[in-house]
Amino acid sequence: VYDFAHIGNFRAYVCSDILKRYLKYGGFKVKHVMNITDVDDKTIKGANKEGISLKDYTRRYEKAFFEDIETLNIDKANVYPRATEHINEMIAIIKKLLSNKTAYKSEDGSIYYDISKFKHYGKLSHTKVEELKEGARVKQDSYEKGEAKDFALWKAYDKEDGNVVWKTGIGDGRPGWHIECSAMSMKYLGEHFDIHAGGVDLIFPHHENEIAQSEASTRKKFVNYWVHNEHLLIDGHKMSKSLGNFYTLRDLLNKEYNPKAIRYLLLSAHYRMQLNFTEEAVKAAEHAVQRLNDFMIKLKEIKNNIDNKQIEKSIEKTKTQFENAMDDDLNISIALSHIFEFVKEINTLLMKNKIGKNNSKKIINLMHDFDNVLGVLEEKKEKLSSELKKLIDERERARKERNYEKADKIRQQLKQKGIILEDTKEGVRWKRIN
Repeated sequence: VYDFAHIGNFRAYVCSDILKRYLKYGGFKVKHVMNITDVDDKTIKGANKEGISLKDYTRRYEKAFFEDIETLNIDKANVYPRATEHINEMIAIIKKLLSNKTAYKSEDGSIYYDISKFKHYGKLSHTKVEELKEGARVKQDSYEKGEAKDFALWKAYDKEDGNVVWKTGIGDGRPGWHIECSAMSMKYLGEHFDIHAGGVDLIFPHHENEIAQSEASTRKKFVNYWVHNEHLLIDGHKMSKSLGNFYTLRDLLNKEYNPKAIRYLLLSAHYRMQLNFTEEAVKAAEHAVQRLNDFMIKLKEIKNNIDNKQIEKSIEKTKTQFENAMDDDLNISIALSHIFEFVKEINTLLMKNKIGKNNSKKIINLMHDFDNVLGVLEEKKEKLSSELKKLIDERERARKERNYEKADKIRQQLKQKGIILEDTKEGVRWKRIN
């Protein structure tokens, strides 16, 4: 929490959200832990630059993060542990690593993990330890694969840290980034747990180091499954401030993009494929979300008692197709294609007046089941202001009186105010346009 989360971060959060929601859809009980890194090189640097306390600095961005995940309809985790509140747990692991000689103290009082002592080091990132320079160390939190060296578990106090320091039995200082995540995940999920997620950029050094320090301290396998999502590109390029294509969620909302459309775009490609974020892609996502919401509105308006026996077969077929796609390594793009094939099929039957209200209820229930995974449907029906409602009623009166000129004039007025009208057999329907 050293800045506002950018849209690439949100791809990772949305990918994890889809995984979690689909596990719950499948009947699994899920305990989800998401660490808040509120002390590391970046947060300290940012707080010192602004001349404020680390807590004041990080809580600002933590608050923004929670607002942003709510905007994108991301399910909250069960636990959000803060690194600064789990120093004792980190020290306990470091003491274990010192006692079993997997860690050592350097001349300046910092404590490093000795990667040569862990025979499986490199198994996640395929780093070849034998090619590394023996005895070399790296103190910073982030570094490249070619710089794989012994990494800092505990950083002895440095004046650059300002007033960020913990006085402990292993020395005065602060934790390294990697030990924070091991300590917090193991406290809330146990020494061995099922799934660890994150972006591909975290495979090395962060996740590699988590495995090494966790398994060396517990002598147990750390994680069963690693789920890494690929990068988000902006107009075909890697996101960077120098290219002017670096966007936070707030930047996109200021461009008046629909948050549900942003969510839809972020979840629409397979998590292990790069996703290209373009203006055209957002517009296509907006259209897709609108199509789903319009479909739900039409279904809710059905009043007749027709009972089409084919509907249950279509529902079962689509449900099976959706689940088969998602069971195949969360193949969301295929799952979505089956949903839209179903929408097309039902829309055709709606046009032919071949669906009754009992059929409609079953279709709506299926769509809600799918949306428990997708999270893109509008949950609440938006209310119109009394002024807009009055204009719609006035237009309806004009139509009944065959005053079509007045009716068209009011339609244009409403369009200028962001409301478009659709005349259906069930009456007039309105929707808001951006």
